[in-house]
Amino acid sequence: MRVYTLEAHFLIWRLWSNLYDGAINMTYLRLHLVTLFLPLAIAATFIPAVDGEEFPLPSTVSFTNDVMPVLTKYSCDYGGCHGKATGQNGFRLSLFGTDAEESYRAIVLNAKGRRVFPGSPEHSLVLKKATGVTAHGGGKRFDVNSAAYRTLARWIADGMPGPDQNSVKLTGLEWFPKQITLRPGQTQAISVIASYSNGTTRDVSEMTLYELNEDGIVTVSPDGQIEIVGNGGLAAVIVKYGQLAGTVQVTVPYSTDSNQSLDLTRQYEALTAAFQGNPLNLSLLKQWQQLQILPSAVCDDETFIRRASLDISGTLPTAEQVTRFVANPAEDKRAQLIDRLLETPEYASYFSQKWADILQNRGKGYSTSRQRPGTALFANWIRDSLLHNKPYDQFVTEILTATGSQANNPPTVWYRSVRTPANYVESVAQAFLGVRIQCAQCHHHPSDRWSQADYFGFAANFARVGRKTGFADAEVPTAEVIYLKDQGDVFHPRTGELLKPKPLGDQEFDLTVFDDPRIALANWMTDSGNPYFATTMANRMWAHFFSRGIVHPVDDRRSTNPPSNPELLTALENSFTDSGYDIKHLIRLICNSYAYQLTSIPNGNNFSDHKSFARFYPRRMSAEILLDAVSQSLEVPTIFPGGPGKFPEGTRAIELPDENVEIAFLDVFGRPGRFKACECERIDAPTLAQGLELVNSQQIQDKLSSENGLVHRLAGSSETHPENIEKIFLTLLGRSPVSAELEISMEYLKTTDDLAEAYRNLVWSLLATNEFMFIR
Repeated sequence: MRVYTLEAHFLIWRLWSNLYDGAINMTYLRLHLVTLFLPLAIAATFIPAVDGEEFPLPSTVSFTNDVMPVLTKYSCDYGGCHGKATGQNGFRLSLFGTDAEESYRAIVLNAKGRRVFPGSPEHSLVLKKATGVTAHGGGKRFDVNSAAYRTLARWIADGMPGPDQNSVKLTGLEWFPKQITLRPGQTQAISVIASYSNGTTRDVSEMTLYELNEDGIVTVSPDGQIEIVGNGGLAAVIVKYGQLAGTVQVTVPYSTDSNQSLDLTRQYEALTAAFQGNPLNLSLLKQWQQLQILPSAVCDDETFIRRASLDISGTLPTAEQVTRFVANPAEDKRAQLIDRLLETPEYASYFSQKWADILQNRGKGYSTSRQRPGTALFANWIRDSLLHNKPYDQFVTEILTATGSQANNPPTVWYRSVRTPANYVESVAQAFLGVRIQCAQCHHHPSDRWSQADYFGFAANFARVGRKTGFADAEVPTAEVIYLKDQGDVFHPRTGELLKPKPLGDQEFDLTVFDDPRIALANWMTDSGNPYFATTMANRMWAHFFSRGIVHPVDDRRSTNPPSNPELLTALENSFTDSGYDIKHLIRLICNSYAYQLTSIPNGNNFSDHKSFARFYPRRMSAEILLDAVSQSLEVPTIFPGGPGKFPEGTRAIELPDENVEIAFLDVFGRPGRFKACECERIDAPTLAQGLELVNSQQIQDKLSSENGLVHRLAGSSETHPENIEKIFLTLLGRSPVSAELEISMEYLKTTDDLAEAYRNLVWSLLATNEFMFIR
């Protein structure tokens, strides 16, 4: 008999729909490990009583509602098995059970009907292979005494009734619990209730598919039993039945020692008092308490100025700036620094590059290698928008509704790279709504709500976008003019139905022939009640500063990928919306948060944390920042192809208009090609090639040896070795050397008469360190 474990906030009246007639012991779990065992007697339910764990079958087994979930639970219709495009050994099911008609034909009608035997269901090939009686490439999937077997056998015995458009439909899914905190020795059974169009509900826990979004913290059994396997953290169990899905969010505290918990409580109380009035910090603290995790210490001033300068302006602080900041006695000097960095032109240049990646402002990658016209115009427009703090809703609206020529309206350049219905849908959904909807182009999204009708209805918003006069992909590319055509239709690829323009997850727009659907779409997106727009931008900016989003990846928001801290994300979204979509306000809010002040050095119990932001997560500088940092540190600017006529001396990598500037260093360190509206295209992970580039790059060697650079100046300086060493460390690492570093450096300088070579090697050795390359 199943034991149901409920959190304290659950309501008893909800239990009738997932219990059978008879007596049952319910475990009622409260906080602080207080447990009550409540014997319940269920007098009557809507399904017949069954013994033990037996899965109750309805009076008529439905192919869509009962058989299809079996195929999905046991991965039969997955891409690695019979759901792939070519099927498996001549047997092809619809991928992820998205097309019941297709799967029905494959089982019942194809292969001359040999897969089912209604006269003797147990001899049906689908059952013999699934139970291992007959050789099966996928192995044994379930036992003959399982609910899956009984469901399929009953359906075959009933004559294999097919999908019926007029039959009862699955309309909703509820699961319990939605959230749970588990401690060592505790387990949790998930209960899943399906709702149908005729008003009935049914316990489908045994036929639900359970998966984890991350391994190492908990496990979940095929029947939905959650157990702890890790030392602590946040996990989510994906619950999927039919085409509906959700998650159970699981918190496993890091600390279970009572003495340590008491000490943590005292520290939490001190933080609570300090955080009053700050919703971001309070949301962070609430989760730390749930996890029984202590945040790392606040970082020192040298670390903070380097971190903030690189994160906000893409620029290393100078040695003088570091020294002044550390010596500044003002209590709010960090807030002052953030404000000052947001007003620098480097801020606009750095973030314009980030947006040029997302908006695919691409200079090459077409059928020719020639430079596309307009990329510099669009890059400058993005930069000016950020420099003048254009509200984010206006920024996005001007891009989506852009009409005219590139010279008069630079955002029209976006339509040069984004040209097809698939481009429109996927770029807009990922960049501005944080949704990966690509799967729905061919089939219902396997882990979200999106259908083909959603996909192509969204594409209809751009069906009337027209182009004239230009040839963006010609041998000699010329500028296009974007205009609104009189007509433009999109049809459902499977049903042929004409689809009208509509937003994601909402009703069709009420438009006349004179209305531009893009304007309606932009108005819907930028409305303060939109569930995606502000949240996605808030999450994207948080990820920029913390190496990961609250929803991660930042453009993969779905019911099966929940935010790690929903309250934190809501606080960010509300503040951003209330500010009038002020991007600088959002950055200021994030950078002044307590989490952003923390050191990256873990303490005793947050070493394995990577979701609750209890410490700062180090990351490597992006390619452009790293090249600029090398140039700035060595005092030798990079000369870009095209000469001073195109890129004046002193031009920085973060100021390049597009990716069509041939610099091997940038490509080795992960510069994206700008073919996607996904930040995943940029690769910041360290590689062997990067290490070799730092050692063998002729560009870096030339900078180290330049007569106008740092090394040559230090060698000819009248300052003492300790003063020069201090300068080197402050310039490259943003800090003074510790005594051991100073001593080792001094000893090395004494071993040679060639000071230029000695300083060169000292500087070079620091350039190749993680401390130089990483933001920490």
